[in-house]
Amino acid sequence: MESVQATKQRFGIIGNDPKLNRGIEKAIQVAPTDISVLVTGESGVGKESIPKIIHSLSHRKHGKYIAVNCGAIPEGTIDSELFGHEKGAFTGATQTRSGYFEVADGGTIFLDEVGELPLTTQVRLLRVLENGEFIKVGSSKVQKTNVRIVAATNVNMFEAIKKEKFREDLYYRLSTIEILLPPLRERKGDIHLLFRKFASDFALKYKMPTIRLSDEAVLLLEKYHWSGNIRQLRNIAEQVSVLEQNRLISPQVLQGYLPNIGSNLPAVVSSNKSDSDFSNEREILYKVLFDMKSDLNDLKKLTMELMQSGNSQQVQKDNESLIQKIYGDPVEVDKVTYEEPVNHTPEILQIPSSQEYTIKKEDDKYHFAEEIQEEETLSLQDKELELIKKSLERHKGKRKAAAEELGISERTLYRKIKQYNL
Repeated sequence: MESVQATKQRFGIIGNDPKLNRGIEKAIQVAPTDISVLVTGESGVGKESIPKIIHSLSHRKHGKYIAVNCGAIPEGTIDSELFGHEKGAFTGATQTRSGYFEVADGGTIFLDEVGELPLTTQVRLLRVLENGEFIKVGSSKVQKTNVRIVAATNVNMFEAIKKEKFREDLYYRLSTIEILLPPLRERKGDIHLLFRKFASDFALKYKMPTIRLSDEAVLLLEKYHWSGNIRQLRNIAEQVSVLEQNRLISPQVLQGYLPNIGSNLPAVVSSNKSDSDFSNEREILYKVLFDMKSDLNDLKKLTMELMQSGNSQQVQKDNESLIQKIYGDPVEVDKVTYEEPVNHTPEILQIPSSQEYTIKKEDDKYHFAEEIQEEETLSLQDKELELIKKSLERHKGKRKAAAEELGISERTLYRKIKQYNL
């Protein structure tokens, strides 16, 4: 059996971290078998090296090795890419095509980003893993293949299973052996080694002297979070090699190439809203509408009392808390004067039968009272219907966009459209 050190030299793997060595050791041990392997780890940690090790040390090393990036193939064509298709199976299928599983018969297929596979493709892949059978798109003939599958993903598979984005049975078939590669921030002793290797490679590539880091710059390099892992480190090394005239790099210069240097632990924010989030937003919206309705009713009550009473000072005193609630600060109601009708008694302001009245406004805070008096009672159902109509019009009938704006799921929007016969 090949040693870990010899394997690292053969495949150009840099580092002496115990977790990295353990991952390579597991790859060497599992290589002679046909067991399915799942390689996990963050993006940029070098997961693509493990399937190459497994294939080259297996009895399939003379067979084909095909690497497939599942996340880069459109959902509508991935079945055709993996399993092939018959002529006329779909628009544009002008001839029969062999898929990767047919071409790689006797070899190894590396499925990178396997967590991005559509559920329908996952069912087909599960059948291949169970009995080596597959069917081309547009065909009814069952074909056999003898392919070893090594998969990799940076997705939290248990979360994906919980959200029903990945089949649990497929996960357990793929992960007979699971190899976890550690992120670069957990391999602090390897960071400077990798940087020196990349700096040397770029010096040869661009025919220039190799850059070197000062001791303080090395410490800065090792303290950085490296969210992009080895891929990000290689990118930084290339930028510094090309752009810097001085070949000795100080921490001040290096800091200019490290984004978000002030945050070693950037916050992870999910961009996906759950159904509970939408539910909470709806509850807040309903509460706001009910509060608005209550305030309007209180304002109507206050307006009627002002109309029916000639003593504005007493009305202000009785409704001081209500006025402050509506306007936010004390209101001098006595500044509002009334132009009384010709026929009236000294005690009671006579209201014409047409309910028309005139208010002189030295303070303009009650000018909308008449409009509120005539406004119809708010209906939550009517408001909901109005919001849905406006959103659908704004997005030209696109229900998905309207649902996102309203903060509800598409399924809920479909139900509302059917309910209101829109």
